[in-house]
Amino acid sequence: QKHEFSVDMTCEGCSGAVTRVLNKLGGVQFDIDLPNKKVFIESEHSVDLLLETLKKTGKNATYVGVK
Repeated sequence: QKHEFSVDMTCEGCSGAVTRVLNKLGGVQFDIDLPNKKVFIESEHSVDLLLETLKKTGKNATYVGVK
């Protein structure tokens, strides 16, 4: 299942932070759409865990829905 999240990213550094926390979590495939501030994650992890992980970047993150 592919989930869409909105993350308040403004630069490459922000998307780098998202990449780091998701890679650390493991078991995820993701695409980052920096201009539209979206992150698409394919994973077996729960939405809550994915959202918590994205919030570790210090950015505001919200769950949009299933893509």
